[in-house]
Amino acid sequence: MTHLRKMMLEELQRRHYSEATTRYYIRDVERFAPYFHCSPDRLGPRHIREYQAQLFSKRKLSSGAVTNHLCALRFFYIQTLKKHWSIADTPYPKKTRRLPTILSQEEVTQLINAACTPFHRTILMTLYATGIRNAELTRLKVSDIDSQRMVIHIQGGKGRKDRAVMLSPILLDELRAHWRRLRKKSGVRLFPGNRWHNGDRPIDTKTPRHACQYAARRASIKKQVYPHMLRHCFATHMLEAGTDLYTIQILWGHHDLKETARYLHLSQRHLPATASPLDSLVLKGRSQPET
Repeated sequence: MTHLRKMMLEELQRRHYSEATTRYYIRDVERFAPYFHCSPDRLGPRHIREYQAQLFSKRKLSSGAVTNHLCALRFFYIQTLKKHWSIADTPYPKKTRRLPTILSQEEVTQLINAACTPFHRTILMTLYATGIRNAELTRLKVSDIDSQRMVIHIQGGKGRKDRAVMLSPILLDELRAHWRRLRKKSGVRLFPGNRWHNGDRPIDTKTPRHACQYAARRASIKKQVYPHMLRHCFATHMLEAGTDLYTIQILWGHHDLKETARYLHLSQRHLPATASPLDSLVLKGRSQPET
């Protein structure tokens, strides 16, 4: 471990950054220096601007990914090297707001039914039934399942926030069957890792991604399916079923209601039911509907 890497790691740990953020920040800084074949403490704003431009032009990264790189470099220069950082010299790129692709309820049914293994089926059902994030699913413990109150406790979610989500009776039955199928019951992890799912450590985030990809292929779903898509489906389908936005915001763990409100654009219940102002005009020569 280099001296600078150790210094940055200590600064991240002192501020209690998550393991994922720590890993990504160090990785992004380590990718910055080799581009210039020079130690990062000898590089300045001019190099950062050049590097930011090539992240777009050569690596074709999204604005969000480039922002993450800049956040890592900003932390390194300000907190580790104690150097000045100018937002004006290295502005964050404008975000591109795209509506997520979702599956219909029929497609979700096809996806779950096409799961490669019972283990994958349980993962897909849990993601869709609760709307939890991929990383949150991998960290679930048996003790997080509260069958008396019919809730699942999410410990240390995004932003280190705890919350509770509903526990579907159908999902509870599936989780009980899943528990009976496990060869070795650690008593801690709901989704234990390793090939036979009998380890003491949890599965990694690749397992739910593979579960989505394999099931989508078997179900002949052409859309690119990933765990976070099922989270989008959860919110959109609940909204279509009449659940209010504030409840979805709480279940999702969103800080700002604006983030949740974008699912109004995806809801078949709200968008097609909204009349266009054109419908209220009395126009000459208006085409008559076919009978």
